[in-house]
Amino acid sequence: MNTMPAGRLRLDTRAFAVEEVPIPVPGPGEVLVEVRAAGVCLSDLHLIDGSLSPFYPVDAVKDSGAITPGHEVAGVVHTVGPDVKGDWAPGLRVVLQAGQACGACAGCLRRMPCRRPLTRGVDYDGGWAQYALAREETLLPIPDHLPFDQAAIIPDAVSTPYAAIVETGAVRPAQAVGIWGAGGLGAHGIRLARLVGAAPVIAVDPLPSARERALLFGADHALDPTAGDFAEAVREATAGRGIDVAFDFAGVGAARAQATTVLGPNGVLVLAGLTPEPVTVADSIGFCFNARQIRGHYGSEPEHVEQLVGLAAAGRIDLGPSVSAHIPLAEAEAAVARLEQKTGDPIRLVLIP
Repeated sequence: MNTMPAGRLRLDTRAFAVEEVPIPVPGPGEVLVEVRAAGVCLSDLHLIDGSLSPFYPVDAVKDSGAITPGHEVAGVVHTVGPDVKGDWAPGLRVVLQAGQACGACAGCLRRMPCRRPLTRGVDYDGGWAQYALAREETLLPIPDHLPFDQAAIIPDAVSTPYAAIVETGAVRPAQAVGIWGAGGLGAHGIRLARLVGAAPVIAVDPLPSARERALLFGADHALDPTAGDFAEAVREATAGRGIDVAFDFAGVGAARAQATTVLGPNGVLVLAGLTPEPVTVADSIGFCFNARQIRGHYGSEPEHVEQLVGLAAAGRIDLGPSVSAHIPLAEAEAAVARLEQKTGDPIRLVLIP
């Protein structure tokens, strides 16, 4: 058979279903990967519900407005296309970067940073399928002892908070860090903030189960954002100085607004969770007087994924507890509903073709 199961989303109606589609054939510089694990992310949910749309819908334009979601993908090389320069032999275990350069913008043509980066599973077909195409520069080998499910979630679920913490937030040892949202991104943000030496690490989440998990993942404090004494609890946890670097990993407008109120002098708020909601600063004069900042953040760079694969392979970070459940690809719709309804309060659900 020359067909395979794949989750397909029509961008005009936002109708999603697992369908039989032709197995793609790798073109020049491309590799066909047999998918062994693919993460289910809140961004996938936002793509399906319409609150997120492709910036540059390459494959949707070519394929009647349909796209295969899935930007967290690991598997094995199946077929190597023509003009592939690397040694990507069939059977090699790989993880796929969550995006790629467009190759055609002024930045790419000048060998500078791409001005129109493309996201896997958003702008072009992703990994919610039995097979996925990947340009060879987006492949990264993984060691035999790193499980596919753990490797799959490194791009985005782990690399996005990692890049937000070490690059955009530039967290330094002994800085007070606040993590809003202890779900798929925030749970890893807690562990990574602790890894780089942040102290204290303060998790903020309205769900009691998420706060309990935050403490297990290394948070020094886990606070309820709806508590009447929230601001006082932050002051007490930070010895009165406020939070140095706050991260919105939930993608919630109210979380962002609250974070701005507990920043210390020169404090920074990093917007890592995606939402169309506006950013609100209640006390803009105080915000300016204290030289606070708001920084946007999106995804990660290839080197961040490579660094994290090395850290996971060396045992510096164990991603096993991050995989909440394995779900057959045929039940992708149920997985999306489970994430939307927060059934079992998952960190990451992983689809298995």
